[in-house]
Amino acid sequence: MSSHASVPVLVPRRPTRLLTQNRELRAIGVWNWTLPAWAGRFPDGTTYNTCPSAGICRDVCYARFGTYTWPTVKAKHHANLRFVLEDLSGWEEAMITELGRRKFRGIWVRIHDSGDFFSDAYLLAWLRIMRARPATNFYAYTKEVARFRALVEPDPPDNFAWVYSFGGTQDAALDIDRDRVADVFPDEDAIAAAGWHSQEASDLLAVLGPRLVAIPANRIPHFLKRLGGRTFRSWQAEVDAERRAQRRQRGGLRLVQESAGPRPLAPAEPDQVPAAKRRGRAA
Repeated sequence: MSSHASVPVLVPRRPTRLLTQNRELRAIGVWNWTLPAWAGRFPDGTTYNTCPSAGICRDVCYARFGTYTWPTVKAKHHANLRFVLEDLSGWEEAMITELGRRKFRGIWVRIHDSGDFFSDAYLLAWLRIMRARPATNFYAYTKEVARFRALVEPDPPDNFAWVYSFGGTQDAALDIDRDRVADVFPDEDAIAAAGWHSQEASDLLAVLGPRLVAIPANRIPHFLKRLGGRTFRSWQAEVDAERRAQRRQRGGLRLVQESAGPRPLAPAEPDQVPAAKRRGRAA
């Protein structure tokens, strides 16, 4: 018999309830599924990124501030993400089971009040869930434009509506004349001046209202200062333009260096150099 004590296997604790309601969504009868916002680290040190296409939005993200940072709330969001990452099929089955409850028939579920569709496998799991529960309606904001173009737009579930949101690294792929898009504005006056349509009265207007969706900025003073009177779209465009200019500059410097003069010949091997020249160089 071994003298070593058996080591207990730690089974990750799964959330007993997947869908919740924050104060804003409860007021309009919407349920939501939540992940941690953007990039972070689990208590065991492993890292994650639930918003791989986040751009400037990460610098003023409401879900990285306030109640979202409370230990109990953060632990709940971590547990949700752990479930998805460690047992995607088990999470999918659990979500389908939970959505089978009578109270979810005919209502709306917002997928992510923080986080995004961070992988193809995760998005495909959600599409299967939607098709398995046609009596429930689903909606989402997303910055994963290329992923949705490839996996959702060709054959979307009838009970799924989405809006592409500005402020991400794929903004340039959006077409405001064709896509349903959302942008964050400094205030309601800026929204009216732009001719967009505020969703302040109900978050569902993001998918049920006019196609150009305007979101008033959160009134967090240091976030408003960083926004500087811009929209997310214009701020991201500035950042993208600066990065392009930096890349051009770096590329130009390389070209100048490469074209500054003839490239020196590689030194000859000793047995290829005449003896006299070898002696002269040694002297």
